[in-house]
Amino acid sequence: MINFKSLKNDIPLPIRLFLGKALLFFILWKIVYGISLLSSNTVDNVLTNHVGTSSVWVLNNFTALSGFTAKEEIYQEVLGNRTIEHLSSAIYHNNYKVLNIAQACNGLELLVLYIGFIVCMPSKIVRKILYIVIGVVLLDIINIMRCVGLIYLREYFHAYFEVAHHYVFKIMIYTATFLIWVVFSRKIHLKNESVQIG
Repeated sequence: MINFKSLKNDIPLPIRLFLGKALLFFILWKIVYGISLLSSNTVDNVLTNHVGTSSVWVLNNFTALSGFTAKEEIYQEVLGNRTIEHLSSAIYHNNYKVLNIAQACNGLELLVLYIGFIVCMPSKIVRKILYIVIGVVLLDIINIMRCVGLIYLREYFHAYFEVAHHYVFKIMIYTATFLIWVVFSRKIHLKNESVQIG
């Protein structure tokens, strides 16, 4: 049988503090998202639309392809006896739909996870804000490039689309998140929660 009191004492205090903060952040996010943001879908809708329109802008201005448009569309999801409507950003190439960016693909959960890690680590406020801003911008750009890459694969290398969508691009974006965390954590010593900047 597991002795939780002994296990708790085996974990160093700074690690317990970090895990406690992370758990609290996660619970608060789920409460705020579940009570206010999920019902209104405001944040999801804005982010989904942003990813769609930005992907179209990159495709039309920085690739050999052109003729892309993004349209807001409603799609339905059946959960048990209920049908829930969600906003998506559908990307069309010459009036033919090539990609549908659903709310689950807008990167919101990943951004919250990234921000939560930065907030919970011991560091100076200015450094946290700097890494949050830089990280959110980088992860947003990577997510947009992921959508551009998926459209490119669908247009020219359709056989690789599913593997890239479900595995390759997810690994890339999670690896990028992890690398930013590693850079942020380099100068943090959890043993005594001292921070060395410079």
